[in-house]
Amino acid sequence: MARGGIGDAGEYKSRDSDIIERYPDGRAHIRFKTVSANETPRYMKLLIKAWHECIKERWTHPLIAMAAFNQDFLCVHPFRDGNGRASRLLMLLQCYHFGYEVGRYISLERIIEENKQRYYETLEESSKGWHEGKHDPWPYINFVFSVLKMAYKEFEERAGAIASPRGSKTEMVHHAVFTVDKEFTVADIEKKCPAVSRDMIRIALKNMQKAGEVECIGRGPGALWKKKGNTSKRG
Repeated sequence: MARGGIGDAGEYKSRDSDIIERYPDGRAHIRFKTVSANETPRYMKLLIKAWHECIKERWTHPLIAMAAFNQDFLCVHPFRDGNGRASRLLMLLQCYHFGYEVGRYISLERIIEENKQRYYETLEESSKGWHEGKHDPWPYINFVFSVLKMAYKEFEERAGAIASPRGSKTEMVHHAVFTVDKEFTVADIEKKCPAVSRDMIRIALKNMQKAGEVECIGRGPGALWKKKGNTSKRG
């Protein structure tokens, strides 16, 4: 479906577009010169053909192929807008295809967003010499691997909290608070406890506040909370 004001959504770009980083002082830096609009359809056909052959003939491990495909897609930059989002949706689909389904429970998009600086750095590093076939894909491939590793670690922590002997929703909130190493908001705990409603989280925090385990700093939905010295892990 086309986004508001973007009539060419879902179609290859009709004009050349480079990946440009803009600084607050007005300076601009071209991170990468993408494939021209005229060449985009041909490059996309080559990329998809190479992907299918790679998987069929098992040139390398599927996760390596997936990360390399993701980088090539971003270097082609086939659309005028939304290339990053499209690349991450494709990554999610490819992970599902090979049985890596952590993205169903942990947002890979969020983890990439939280590590955006490293994402741009590795993409720029691995794109050098891409047009000549002389680039080093491993910095970006390793970044993708680190994203998956972080997702599985977070999933393991959540599953451990849910599977604890006292696996009530209150205990899940307490476990989430225990694992936070800085001030936090209700929304932060909500991310760690997707099975617990926001109202239940607030009730649990209020009870912990009464018990002297946490304290609230400020007011309103965005108020910060912090642990107090006697907070301990349960279960």
